[in-house]
Amino acid sequence: MTGNFPTAAKAAEILERVRQTRPRVHCLMNTVVQKFTADGITVVGGIPSMTTSLEEIESFVTKADALTVNLGTLDAERRKVIRLAIEIANASGKPWIVDPVHVDYSPSRLDFARELIAHSPTIVRGNRAEMSLIGDVSGAVRIETGPVDHLRDTTRNVRIVNGHPWMAKVTGTGCLSGGVIAAFMAVEKDALTAAASALAVTGVSAELAAKQAKGPGTFEPAFLDALSEISGEDIINHARIEHEQG
Repeated sequence: MTGNFPTAAKAAEILERVRQTRPRVHCLMNTVVQKFTADGITVVGGIPSMTTSLEEIESFVTKADALTVNLGTLDAERRKVIRLAIEIANASGKPWIVDPVHVDYSPSRLDFARELIAHSPTIVRGNRAEMSLIGDVSGAVRIETGPVDHLRDTTRNVRIVNGHPWMAKVTGTGCLSGGVIAAFMAVEKDALTAAASALAVTGVSAELAAKQAKGPGTFEPAFLDALSEISGEDIINHARIEHEQG
């Protein structure tokens, strides 16, 4: 599988699997964007859960098919919950993604992100500033987001060229895409293919939404509509999944 590169047709096929199987995704998410992320997972076909209760986290992660961990809002209790959630996910072989949000702002947050990455996430996803500090993520798929998203595992380098500038003007589009990646990982074992496919789907959806929107305020609901309505034909016709050398 590692010799194969993701394609637009594969992205369309994985989206259909998500819609058919409705995987459960547990989100330890930035509190600012919980609803938006939950809505995004729901409209692509997944079932989100969002609890951060220490008493409940074991039950929720056990029932989930994938886990997404976002460091956007942290406190001592949330750190405990994240550690326990990852322990449960690893023990049961569930895929998980970590987004080291704002590790470039806080040394303690960077230390915590590195601690989590030492526990072998399936995917680490961040922007250029964050990922430059994280450095090597041996064993995980590495995603650096931006106007072009760059993905890398041990043998493949891929970039996703889809998207729209208004994504950067709506808080939470990156967090939402992390949740969609988790939903795709739940049905596709090749993590790089799952992530590239999810980013292509969200990127094409953003392009379609921008055609209907007047600005960032109307873009947000249009983006959710586009994620809900995007077809396999839309993906095949518009996704730009490019293979990079080296």
